[in-house]
Amino acid sequence: MRRIATGLVVATTGLTAAGIAVAQITSGVPSAQPRSGTPANVFAPGWTASPVALGSNKLENAVGDWSKYGYVMDGSSRSDGLDTKSEADQNTYLVTQANPGGPTAGYDYGRHFLFQGHEIFSGGGSINKAYLTRINLDVTDPAHHITLLSQPTVPTGTTGTTGIASIDGSTYDPWTKELLFTAEDGTLGGVVGTPLNWGSTSIPATTKYHGSMGQGGYEGIHNDDRGNVMIIEDVGGSTVTDNGSTAGKVKQPNSFVYRFKPKTPGDLTQGKLQALQVKADGTPITFHSAATTSVAAARDDALGEPIRRLHSGERLAAAWVTIHDTDLDGTTAFNANAAAKTAGATPLKRPENGKFIPGSDFRSFVFAETGDTDNVAGSYVSPTDGAKAADRGAWGALVRIDMPEAGADTGTVKTVVNGDSAHAAFDNVAFLDKDTVLAGEDRGETLHTQLNALDSLWSFDLTKPLDAITTAGKRLEAQGRDADAFADVQKLEASPAVPDHNSGDNEITGIHVSDGSTAIGGILGTNDPADQPGTRIFVTQQHGSNITYELTPPAPASTTGPQGPAGSDGANGSNGANGSNGANGADGAKGSTGPAGPAGSNGAPGIAGTLGAQGPAGPAGKNGKNATVTCKLAKSGKKVTCTVKTTSTKASSARLVRSGRTVARGRLVKGRVTLSGSKKLTKGAYTLVAVGRSTRLTIA
Repeated sequence: MRRIATGLVVATTGLTAAGIAVAQITSGVPSAQPRSGTPANVFAPGWTASPVALGSNKLENAVGDWSKYGYVMDGSSRSDGLDTKSEADQNTYLVTQANPGGPTAGYDYGRHFLFQGHEIFSGGGSINKAYLTRINLDVTDPAHHITLLSQPTVPTGTTGTTGIASIDGSTYDPWTKELLFTAEDGTLGGVVGTPLNWGSTSIPATTKYHGSMGQGGYEGIHNDDRGNVMIIEDVGGSTVTDNGSTAGKVKQPNSFVYRFKPKTPGDLTQGKLQALQVKADGTPITFHSAATTSVAAARDDALGEPIRRLHSGERLAAAWVTIHDTDLDGTTAFNANAAAKTAGATPLKRPENGKFIPGSDFRSFVFAETGDTDNVAGSYVSPTDGAKAADRGAWGALVRIDMPEAGADTGTVKTVVNGDSAHAAFDNVAFLDKDTVLAGEDRGETLHTQLNALDSLWSFDLTKPLDAITTAGKRLEAQGRDADAFADVQKLEASPAVPDHNSGDNEITGIHVSDGSTAIGGILGTNDPADQPGTRIFVTQQHGSNITYELTPPAPASTTGPQGPAGSDGANGSNGANGSNGANGADGAKGSTGPAGPAGSNGAPGIAGTLGAQGPAGPAGKNGKNATVTCKLAKSGKKVTCTVKTTSTKASSARLVRSGRTVARGRLVKGRVTLSGSKKLTKGAYTLVAVGRSTRLTIA
């Protein structure tokens, strides 16, 4: 993420009764919006955007400078006199079974919520001023529509802080029942948690996990159904030296992808932090310091053969290397970036956010690399050996991790999208369905100006090969530039420049596709969102007016086709009878017309009208009763056979869970499954997770 309207009561968009029923976008926006004036946002045909929050919307429980959705009202303490615009970054959508509570006693905040972390970078009086918000989607009353989730330590003045810096990513941990947020601010960053449910009308306290998950420039965060937590880091590197001079603004990879494996799901204070290591021909791709190793080695981190192979689409071997273990290293806060380098993890080109591929049983994960966000870097060709920065992630990329099973310590890595000047600076990702990934750009003012193109939101078909997927991508949104953002740009680019500490152009961020499940069996990535009832799509237009939208895909066409053309005319009737003879002599008068002949036969049928498009899906059926499950434990104690009475005919993976831990696995086929565990199973209460449901059972 980059560092850093009028009041409106926004309406909530109704839930869809079925899944979003769209897959790869077939007709996108043809081009990006130019960086000139205030062009509008343009969406793919049939798509619409409805605002759910504006930066100017008031918070119901305002405290001091924290009183609006997209601002810190600290202008009186700023040298330029302007309030600080937050970055209302990633979105997390949740649906609760009950009212989670809030600052107003007895108030029903609804059941549908959208959470954000507001990124405010340190420096200039803004250190530790980031904050958290909850949009109450069922509430239209502006006094209760948006709730502040951060409690400043000092209510007003420049010394007031929330104690957290540069909040960016977010996810929900169903074991701890916390929202987890990441802070992208180097050694001031890290992971913090806040409870979903309020115990009173006071803002719940936040918990910092710096002693177990470390500190770094953390952005994306997402968990699997084993309790493991993926963390994505965005830390920019230094410009490399090539052939005796700087290599056209090409930066050395300096960021890592992490995974935290708790000792026990539900306790994020104990466990191992690991970092991704990729190998080329068995040799790990590692970081080289120009100061302690060599300038040439640091140059090859960005322009060498290993990083080219990493971005070539080749499938490379990978492993997760442990960089910190609370059992061995304790729980004192530590620098994760430095620990990853020491452990030989693989540096990357500013990865920012990622998601598990739906339906992959959390074995496959895709993350975005932003790259160098500069046309000079993207166009750089080395005079030394002809190495192209564009082949090495300079424009950004989407990279895929595949593991033999969720939580495995080995796997493979390959690039599935390698960016170019038209598809660049990928920042945040979401899955529209199991084969379609959405990626938002964060080009920044420099690249906007160089190529005269504002940001885009792309749709890519993962079934296509690397040499076709990028050019076949469809633009779901061409981001415009609102009046507030343009006003900041005019100040920054005036001659002489007018002081303004806020960012300029708008940025696409927070793309999020989810049905909002808070269950362990419904963690985002478990199911294909296109098939899930109640799936919703959100995105934020960051900077400027700081607007968060809900996106609605095109409505399915009606099942009633157009009327067919008229049939052809029937055949002519037969001739009438001759008139009677006239009298002899002069010709008689003309006889009267005979009676009409009988009706002709019907004409041939007209051509059938064309078949109408498929109508909308019917309403979701009512929830059925829980599946009946009977289980029998083998004498060995390591296997259990279960019979499940279910109407589903699909085979699916199945897990036996006890006290939040998976103790046996199998595959449910036609209502029968044998689950095997590594340890002996004992009698008692368990949960069987299969066919997208969790069923409690007792093994006697």
